[in-house]
Amino acid sequence: MENNNLSLRSLLEKEKLNGINFIDWFRNVTIVLKQERKEYVIEEPVPDEPAANTPRADKDKFKKHLDDILDVSCLMLATMTPELQKQRGDMVIYEIIQNLKEIFERQAYQEMYKTSKALFQCKNE
Repeated sequence: MENNNLSLRSLLEKEKLNGINFIDWFRNVTIVLKQERKEYVIEEPVPDEPAANTPRADKDKFKKHLDDILDVSCLMLATMTPELQKQRGDMVIYEIIQNLKEIFERQAYQEMYKTSKALFQCKNE
C-alpha cells in the first residue's frame, strides 16, 4: 500500500497550490486523502478531547484523529506556495480548508464564468 501512497501523493507534487489552481489542487488532495482514508479530517472540525473516564477505545480514536490531522496538515502545507503556507501555518486543517474554499472557490468559479462567457461571445460572432 505504501507504493500506492507514494504514487498518488505524486499528484500533489506536480503543482503547488497558488490560488488560481485551487479546484484542481483540492480535487487531487481529496483523491489522496480518500485513498489514505483520512478525508474525514478536512470534513469535520477537531472533536472535543474525551473526558478522563472515557473508554480507552474512544481515547484511541481521538488520538488517531489528532495524528491524522497532523499528517494531513503537513501534507497540505507542503503542497502550497510559501506565501499560502505562512498565512495558514497556525490554523487547524479543517479551518485551512474552509478558509481556502471561501477565498479560492469563489474566484475559480468567477474565472470559469468569465471564460465561458467569452467563449459564447466568440461563438455568437
